[in-house]
Amino acid sequence: MFPTVEQSVPAHLISDAPQPAPLPVTLSYRADDPLAVRMVFPAAVSLSGATVTWTFARSLLDAGLHTPSGTGDVHVWPCGRTQTMVELRSPEGVALLRFATGRLRHFLLHSYATVPAELETRAIDIDSGLASLLGEARG
Repeated sequence: MFPTVEQSVPAHLISDAPQPAPLPVTLSYRADDPLAVRMVFPAAVSLSGATVTWTFARSLLDAGLHTPSGTGDVHVWPCGRTQTMVELRSPEGVALLRFATGRLRHFLLHSYATVPAELETRAIDIDSGLASLLGEARG
């Protein structure tokens, strides 16, 4: 079994409402997928009524704590000294979330204790990944 880091992190959904809506988010990091983090939203807050998981680079989350980062569907940037913004874009729309930077930093510290950045590529099981891809292509 590979080590996993999971942490509940409160977020606030920024919208046209007078007050940002609190949103429970779980951040997850798995040593068997060392380049990625997962941001999991409960079914109760999704449009589909199912749990929604966004997967993106751990390095993107880390960089976004210090400077605007991201291309494509996920963007992360600092908002003052204590807040971090995460923008998620999909065909269904855009979600803008505000997090306490300290909570994100805490999660990242635990993920780096599990797999240090300089060992990320060594922790990837290339043979299993290729076998999985080739198996799916043949099936």
